[in-house]
Amino acid sequence: MHPDMDQMTEMPRRTASVDRRATSERPYSQLSSYIAHSAPATRRPARPREPFLRPEIGFVPTWFRQTLDIDFGERWHTDPAYRCDTIAAMSKETRRRFGGRSDIGIMQDPDHPADILTGTYGTVLVAGIYGAPIEYRSDDWPSVKHGWLLSDREADRLKPPELDRTPLWNQLMGQLDWIEGERGRIEGFLNWQGVLNNAFRLRGSRIFVDMRTAPQRVANIFECVTETMIEGARRLYQRQSETGVRINHYTISNCLVNMVSPNQYAQFQLPFDRRIAESFGMIGVHNCAWCADPYIDLYATLPGIAYVDMGIESDLARAKKAFPDARRAIMYGPMHIRNRPPARIEQDLGAIAESYGPCDIVFADITHDTPDDRVFALIDICQRITQKHAPV
Repeated sequence: MHPDMDQMTEMPRRTASVDRRATSERPYSQLSSYIAHSAPATRRPARPREPFLRPEIGFVPTWFRQTLDIDFGERWHTDPAYRCDTIAAMSKETRRRFGGRSDIGIMQDPDHPADILTGTYGTVLVAGIYGAPIEYRSDDWPSVKHGWLLSDREADRLKPPELDRTPLWNQLMGQLDWIEGERGRIEGFLNWQGVLNNAFRLRGSRIFVDMRTAPQRVANIFECVTETMIEGARRLYQRQSETGVRINHYTISNCLVNMVSPNQYAQFQLPFDRRIAESFGMIGVHNCAWCADPYIDLYATLPGIAYVDMGIESDLARAKKAFPDARRAIMYGPMHIRNRPPARIEQDLGAIAESYGPCDIVFADITHDTPDDRVFALIDICQRITQKHAPV
């Protein structure tokens, strides 16, 4: 364990037994994209009638820091009282600037935020559990310290840690106790990432070399992180269920899938993605903004897919046929948002609606140099297209 991890603030914690039956419930049938204030995108249960083309608007931490005195460093991730206050401030800011015209921060009432959990530890929770040193930033999400990697020997000997003996996990459990005490219910979601994403944070680009030269090492790392991801999520969901919050899904984040061939994905990662899918009632597959074409048929073999996203360059008609029962989404990148004229954006979204809808359009990672008028334009375009596809 990295020594800095032991210096993190310890909070009182409650040990909860894991009720594996809790994951057998199926309270909803689809997932939608969800971006809490300043948090990386994740997924939430879809509402019964989502708009045909639903915009999900999300801003990077820097966007908020330009106008609000918020430090997104270590305190934001370890002190739920501070995080709660900043979430309220961020919610007031988005309401001030955009009113109620979109689902920006859907669970965030500016006077009484419900979700104080989403965004905690960004995307590095699993890496931190394994002892990777976390670098916090005042205006960005945390990351694993640059240059820190497991050696060959450490990777070969890697074992899943006991969560109750992990400082980061215990600190998180203490935060849950605080949230329950203040809000009664522990709403929100942690970003568990995916097998390859977490392995990359522990091993770096060497994981791709390992696939060629040391496949058993890859299997061991994937085995370890998969076990931790499943156990951690189950224990979190059990703890949330004690407060009346029922969560039954898991998001598999495959942000690096384009770095492996379809054959490599099928050989190394797909079995672990399937294990995750079989461990929960339903899953969302986050393919990031990449072209998903090489992986669509492989993803389609996973059980319980309730959400899938991909980049606009994908074969969207083919994807719709492959995932007819899932809520589909397109990751529309921040460069497109900022640089493409509204007429081009409307053309893009119209084509998406025709071949891929109904779906979410994920306008994530909007930067501080994107004018508010552009955000209004995105919402208006989606509303016009939705009205066009409304049943007569």
